[in-house]
Amino acid sequence: MSGASVFRKVRDAVGRFAKAREGNIAVIFALSAIPIITFVGAAIDYTRATTARTSMQAALDSTALMLSKDLTAGTISTSDIQTKASEYFAALYTNKDAIAPGVIAEYTPPTGSTAAKIVLTGKGSIATDFMRVAGYNNLGFGTAATTTWGNVRMRVALVLDVTGSMADDGKMTALKPAAKALIDQLSAIAKNPGDIYISIVPFSKDVNVGASNYNKFWIDWSLWDAANGYSTCTAWNWRGNCTSSYWTPNNHNTWNGCMTDRTQDYDTKNTTPTSGNTATLFPAEQYSYCNSGNSKYIPPIMPLTYDWAALKGRIDSLVPTGNTNQGIGLAWGWMTLTAGEPFNPPAKDPNYQYKDAIVILSDGLNTQNRWYTNASQIDARQKILCDNAKAQNITIYTVQVNTGGDPTSAVLQYCAQNTSSFYLVTSASQTAGVFNQIGNQLSRLRVSK
Repeated sequence: MSGASVFRKVRDAVGRFAKAREGNIAVIFALSAIPIITFVGAAIDYTRATTARTSMQAALDSTALMLSKDLTAGTISTSDIQTKASEYFAALYTNKDAIAPGVIAEYTPPTGSTAAKIVLTGKGSIATDFMRVAGYNNLGFGTAATTTWGNVRMRVALVLDVTGSMADDGKMTALKPAAKALIDQLSAIAKNPGDIYISIVPFSKDVNVGASNYNKFWIDWSLWDAANGYSTCTAWNWRGNCTSSYWTPNNHNTWNGCMTDRTQDYDTKNTTPTSGNTATLFPAEQYSYCNSGNSKYIPPIMPLTYDWAALKGRIDSLVPTGNTNQGIGLAWGWMTLTAGEPFNPPAKDPNYQYKDAIVILSDGLNTQNRWYTNASQIDARQKILCDNAKAQNITIYTVQVNTGGDPTSAVLQYCAQNTSSFYLVTSASQTAGVFNQIGNQLSRLRVSK
């Protein structure tokens, strides 16, 4: 039988069904309507239950985080965990469909190098609207959250834009208290010295590593020597013009501490510098804004420390100046987290897990680095750098302070760990709230789910 013939028979049968008036057709429809309505209704009821479960998951995650913080800070004891879990959960879980939602908390104390752990199990149900036709009056759901802490330590590099445009629209004024509040937020979850380390990397076109490092092997002096020194004439012609001379570089102790971008492609890596391999070294530059006597002064990088007062003091010293080179800030932020020279951070204890992160805030698009003045070329290098850092498990948070209606930074979006790790600030007053959100995310990294 041909396909056309089958189609005709089916079409004719459908036509006869539509025109039928016999009672059995009505009976068949009535009988089939019940499962159809039940199936459609079940999808609706299931969606409501899924929404209630998703809300429960968020409430359990936050409850677990707060319990871990409370135990770490000593504001509650282990005997208070169940009571406090119920209180936090009741305040955070606001889904109106849920019937008798509850939470059970189980605590496992740390032993040796094993982390402390809290497991929260939440259960609830919804009253069905459609499935009750099939005899199901309620639809249950549940989920769980686990936090571990005590053997997770964190190191965070704050990479902060100090370019000239940060003077506009109150951006620098807003940045300082927001960054200091983030330091307070992170220091609060450190139970012991060394649980949290923070570095600060101010950047514009260059960074300042401190002029006192002038005798370190990891500095490449070739660019600096060629630009800083004096010429001595050794021969003159009959007109009195110098025809032969030699160049004498200034003493390196007159260097002001500024660094320009590393030789490509080390500008996208955190390779430890090696004496004798010039390409791996860091090129010195006499950028005027690194002069300590300059009113527009880029302060030196502060290596990882848990001296909270010193960190906040460094933030207070920030002054807007210079052009934008996000890549150099990111590169040096990564170097502060890297073992070995030039910062030699404290060795990581094998009895602990470590999570490293970079938070970069910038108010503009890239304008200048050692190699380019074209933003797209600078961005291309920065993307490679971010890919390399993330491949080594560096978590990156990016903030664009855009109060002037500039295009949203594609490279900052690209460098962010994920879409929720990029923040767009359109008013300086939003900076504090954004840093608080980042602090919450960093807290979740330390008190890991």
